[in-house]
Amino acid sequence: MDPEAGTRGRTMTEEVAHEMLELSGQLFDRMISQQQAKVLRLAREAVPNIGPEDLRNAHDFPELKEHPTFEYEDGLLAGLISAQIALRAEVKGRLPARPPPAF
Repeated sequence: MDPEAGTRGRTMTEEVAHEMLELSGQLFDRMISQQQAKVLRLAREAVPNIGPEDLRNAHDFPELKEHPTFEYEDGLLAGLISAQIALRAEVKGRLPARPPPAF
């Protein structure tokens, strides 16, 4: 086993990090937007006048609990958002440490 296998790729340049965040950000934004639209469409099957802001407190609408796929799709949306945040943190965590600014 290679003793350096766990340390390869630990840091990346700011340029590579910026490119990676830009590409992945665009992809995640599209996927999240599509999933938000799907979740809203499903929610409106159960609660016709529900708005996007209402979905932040979906637990206030018992009708959504009864919908056969709403919670599953809402969970996928939460997972996409979590993955986006995790990837950003991982990429930013691989940047070389910067010295603190001088005052």
